[in-house]
Amino acid sequence: MANTLYFPLLLLLLSAFSTATAQQRHSNISRGTFLTPGSNLSWLSPSGLYAFGFYQQGNGYAVGIFLAGIAEKTIVWTANRDDPPVSKNATLLLTTDGRLVLQLMQGQERSIADPDEPASSASMLDSGNFVLYSSDQRIVWQSFENSTDTLLPGQRLTAGQQLFSSISQTNH
Repeated sequence: MANTLYFPLLLLLLSAFSTATAQQRHSNISRGTFLTPGSNLSWLSPSGLYAFGFYQQGNGYAVGIFLAGIAEKTIVWTANRDDPPVSKNATLLLTTDGRLVLQLMQGQERSIADPDEPASSASMLDSGNFVLYSSDQRIVWQSFENSTDTLLPGQRLTAGQQLFSSISQTNH
């Protein structure tokens, strides 16, 4: 009798756990969401291993993907790597019309990603891949297809893609 009661309870608990685990694999960043260097620096992957957002570079900030939770940030991807660092007044924004941009002073914008179509949402994945999704949840842009100086496990360097070395450990 006791075994027949425990089995359905165990099945229910396992089902709830697997559903929660599946939901944690990526968390959506919705349109209109933004980051600033002063307060809200990054969007974390579900496990907290990777972050997408601002990191300090020289006297300013750059946008990229880095290992989170450690004092000495290990940068694995940098957006617009040839552009100079931005001030603390910059804003990283997934716009209401589906663009991922860096807004600078006096209304200037720098595109961070050029998706095939407007993004409906974005996610920082536990693989270290930052992705933009269409309204039907197809990936329309991903950092793994726009490599800079680092390949992560599961990332492929395909024909026509290149890696670009960093100038130094502190200048990506």
